[in-house]
Amino acid sequence: MLYDWIKALHVIAVISWMAGMLYLPRLMVYHCVADKGSVQSETFKVMERRLLKAIINPAMIVTWLAGLWLAYEGGWYMAPWFHAKFALVLAMSAMHGFLSRWVRDFANDRNTRSQRFFRIANEVPTVLMIGIVILVVVKPF
Repeated sequence: MLYDWIKALHVIAVISWMAGMLYLPRLMVYHCVADKGSVQSETFKVMERRLLKAIINPAMIVTWLAGLWLAYEGGWYMAPWFHAKFALVLAMSAMHGFLSRWVRDFANDRNTRSQRFFRIANEVPTVLMIGIVILVVVKPF
């Protein structure tokens, strides 16, 4: 029974993490065109910081902790599909790190990236998520 509760917690955390990971780069797309020091730019800074600190970071931590527990308890850590999934989750965590750095760049008015860059970056979590979900649900190998 505990396994099911941890799995539910893991799914909730993943949904929260992904929601933030999909929304944050979109905020950055619009932040790029705001003049530095403007009310709009300062508002984006607050939104980005709060999204990262209050939702994305805690959701990632819970996702990892619950996921590792599930992998151990379920014996999934030995499955080949799990190794591929783990690699994609590591890539998602790296993307999380890049987003954190970009939030700091915007906060310090040091962003040098374009809207186009963030539009492309916005697709990375989606592609990773598709791969992760397919591996978990289909378990192709």
